[in-house]
Amino acid sequence: MDVVLEGFDTFLFDRLYAAALPTQTPRFYPNSTVSSMREMPTAYPSSTTWYFQPASQYLSFKPSQYAYMSQWTRDDWKRQALSLYIITWLFGLVVYYTFATLSYIFIFDKNTFNHPKYLKNQIRQEIAQTNRSLPVMAIFTVPFFLAEVRGYSKMYDATSEGPGLWYNYLQFPFFILFTDFFIYWIHRGLHHRSVYKFLHKPHHKWIMPTPYASHAFHPMDGYAQSLPYHIFPFLFPLNKFAYVFLFIFVNVWTVIIHDGEYVANSPIINGAACHTMHHLYFRFNYGQYTTLWDRLGGSYRQPNEELFQKELKMSKAEWEKQAREMEKMVVQEEGKDDRTYEPDEPKKLR
Repeated sequence: MDVVLEGFDTFLFDRLYAAALPTQTPRFYPNSTVSSMREMPTAYPSSTTWYFQPASQYLSFKPSQYAYMSQWTRDDWKRQALSLYIITWLFGLVVYYTFATLSYIFIFDKNTFNHPKYLKNQIRQEIAQTNRSLPVMAIFTVPFFLAEVRGYSKMYDATSEGPGLWYNYLQFPFFILFTDFFIYWIHRGLHHRSVYKFLHKPHHKWIMPTPYASHAFHPMDGYAQSLPYHIFPFLFPLNKFAYVFLFIFVNVWTVIIHDGEYVANSPIINGAACHTMHHLYFRFNYGQYTTLWDRLGGSYRQPNEELFQKELKMSKAEWEKQAREMEKMVVQEEGKDDRTYEPDEPKKLR
């Protein structure tokens, strides 16, 4: 996240902090350039000296004069924490709205609106839940990002700083396997009766989710399932650019498995069909990316074949079968079904 923070500092935060908390003592000579300022340390108060060091040798953003005009220097941990909070919250919203909307427009089957277990005003509710959750999740995520920025993780920039060229490729499947394993157990634990109704039930409100349900969690539910992503770079080396890519990938994948497009009829990939089984029947398919841990843990349920046949997946007979079994499962899991569904009369596609 240091590269991301450097970019935001250069193009946004330096100006904001310079205006909000201007320095009381000039830190540079008039008309001096940024490069010449770094060559004149006597121009800065010794107690508040900050020198620009690029976060990466491959990509850097040269600071403007505003970087030296605030009492809050870039290396102040409080400023970094506040900046990272804003980035995490707003970046999360941008990724969510961008990819959920693209999925909704181009992939999501609007016939889902006619499913008997589709909720009244569901999309509005999904978006509202996400908007409530993301700012809270960001609070608890910031300490990990702050520790990374301040050099406490095992993230590296150049290949020479990491285990070797081979690891540049191996880190991706390693990250996927690591996070998939721990998310499986965290997700399964969230279904334990002692915590389900308090933390995980809000996400299971969506029996037939849309892409906008992808991030519609209780904030502590979403945070708990994100922990493996944030812990990984403190235990194992990870290239900082790979980390940013994987952070985006994780969020996009979360949208994909809620898009209702059942393409991956695979015994290995935990795609949208597998995850639909989880939303319908609760106690199956806890995995994030693969079916491996569900198979080993005895919780795998193969998606109904009808889901991969376009003429059958949205048939009334298939929906009624899903609804009957779901009604039995929801009683076992929740005691009673307190959801409000759309009326039974035919609904227009929206």
